Amino acid sequence: EVQLVESGGGSVQAGGSLRLSCTSSGATITNYCMIWLRQAPGQEREGIASIDADGNTNYEASVKGRFSISRDDAKNRLYLRMNGLQPEDTAMYYCWGDKTSTECAQRIANYRGQGIQVTVSS
Repeated sequence: EVQLVESGGGSVQAGGSLRLSCTSSGATITNYCMIWLRQAPGQEREGIASIDADGNTNYEASVKGRFSISRDDAKNRLYLRMNGLQPEDTAMYYCWGDKTSTECAQRIANYRGQGIQVTVSS
């Protein structure tokens, strides 16, 4: 059974930075499609960053240039580095993942973390 656990969230002032981690147990995520998503109060959950088995990354427009997704295979961990945080980045952040031979997308991700809160104050 694969379990994903997020950490590194918290509160920060606008303009600050945080690094979220997602640690996998039960399976190595080296060849997984891994995705960071977030859900703000009253809004739908949205995918914001992904990394496929080949290391190719994609970002949602609102975070491109500020956020960076990466993985550490030795630690079996996924990261999301968030710079230039703004109040609109306040949300629950989730990591999802799974193996896939098709597109790295939310619909293929059967393994899902419980989420962690990020709060950005102005």
